Amino acid sequence: MTTNDILRRLRFIFDFSDTKMIELFAHAELEVSRAQISNWLKKDDDDAYVECTDKELATFLNGMIVDKRGRREGPQPTPESKLSNNIIFMKLRIALNLKAEDILESLQSVDFWLSKHELSAFFRKPGHKHYRECKDQVLRNFLNGLQKEYRPDRDVIEGVWG
Repeated sequence: MTTNDILRRLRFIFDFSDTKMIELFAHAELEVSRAQISNWLKKDDDDAYVECTDKELATFLNGMIVDKRGRREGPQPTPESKLSNNIIFMKLRIALNLKAEDILESLQSVDFWLSKHELSAFFRKPGHKHYRECKDQVLRNFLNGLQKEYRPDRDVIEGVWG
């Protein structure tokens, strides 16, 4: 999945307006314009499409954390310049204050099954012996589960996201 796919998907799941998207970036101290957001959200075959960088998506996710959980004391986290699915998954877990059971339930709602041990491996440090790389399929199914929870009135768009 590309950073643009993830940004597009999060906007849809949480029904964020352009104004809300700008506000989320601002929470993490990045000023963006409505035009930038519009270009990031376009399909990649559109002439106005602009690739969202890892750092920009990390900033957006940090802004979601601040918006949903509040600003933490002390220095604010700096956005990663290189994102992995594991980091994206972790940031969403933090922003939404999800426990392992919540995530597993969300995955099961879209017929994707993981054990608690498999899930915890995604949130370990890369050098840990039980660390496991989060593949696109897992992140995609997690986002599908979130969509089912937050936008139950809308079907998962299998052709684009499945």
